[in-house]
Amino acid sequence: MSKKNNLLVAASGTGGHIFPALAISKEIEDKWNIHWLGVHQRLDANYIPKKYNLKTLNIKTPRKNIFLFYQYIGILMSTFKIIRILKEKKINLVFTTGGYISAPTIIASKLLKIPVIIHESNLIPGMVTKYFGFLCNYVFLGFKKTNFYLKNCKIIFTGTPLREQFYKSNLLPEWVPKGKGPLLVVMGGSQGAKAINQILFESLEFLMKKKFRIVHIIGEYNKQFFQVKNSKRYVQKKFTNEIAALIQNCDLVISRSGAGTINELIKTQKPSILIPYPYSKNNHQEKNAMILAESGGSVLMNQNKISKKVFEETIERIFKKKLKNGKNHYEILDLMKKNMENNNKIKSKIEIKKIFNYFLKEF
Repeated sequence: MSKKNNLLVAASGTGGHIFPALAISKEIEDKWNIHWLGVHQRLDANYIPKKYNLKTLNIKTPRKNIFLFYQYIGILMSTFKIIRILKEKKINLVFTTGGYISAPTIIASKLLKIPVIIHESNLIPGMVTKYFGFLCNYVFLGFKKTNFYLKNCKIIFTGTPLREQFYKSNLLPEWVPKGKGPLLVVMGGSQGAKAINQILFESLEFLMKKKFRIVHIIGEYNKQFFQVKNSKRYVQKKFTNEIAALIQNCDLVISRSGAGTINELIKTQKPSILIPYPYSKNNHQEKNAMILAESGGSVLMNQNKISKKVFEETIERIFKKKLKNGKNHYEILDLMKKNMENNNKIKSKIEIKKIFNYFLKEF
């Protein structure tokens, strides 16, 4: 491999930023020396392989208060540290997936005239893509309609690459509750979702009576909040690496609607109940969820309006049995499955790899 092929990946914070970058890195690592830039005390150290040489910066997520302006200045000041890293590692190409680490990384790259690519996985582009995308050599889009929100950017629709496990069939893990009842996978993203945990807790007795089997991924920061013991039909985990196996083999997913989750549901063609995080930037989670809700593959529920009664009635409606050809089946669930087949899939990794190969030829 040429010593010149040095890539800096800047992706940090949540699975939505980290997982697409990991998927791409795995595809191109045979031709690139990969260095990873993350943020101190985030999830990065849990996910990034040692071979990617993780280096973290002490950047704090901005909070809405009277010091917000100075917090943004602090983030931009990290540009000088990133410049030193780019020079030290002799970086030839930068790839980032948004988030607060992306802005100073893009600025540093342009000051050193290093090509930079950003991937935007949400339907509504994040702040960095919106305001710094024009500085990038390419802006990769997870959804075609995102093009409407971006001006003066070199856009390529690539879709969003997923973890390798989603591109093969996986058996249901042994620890999943056994039985014939429908299997629900409940999750809130890499950091968990307190509101989803709460509504499940309130409806757990109802679900148990209805013979549902439940796998509940509570997230990294919710263990103390949700004290429920595992049972024959209910298994709780803080985190699992077998998420593809769970989604592929379950009957229904109940989740937030980050871009990663939306694309995983499209890939597996799995019906869902989506409860968007109501305070996401530009309400992007609701816009993401609308993609599947409009196709009839998902039920969209507003967190601020959801109740135990509404949640349980929705579950009952989806799993109401109807006799057909002498056999019982779930009419609405089957319709949701069929509707999920209408969502377009794209071979994201192949499209993205072509661009990275182009930059190899440029050196």
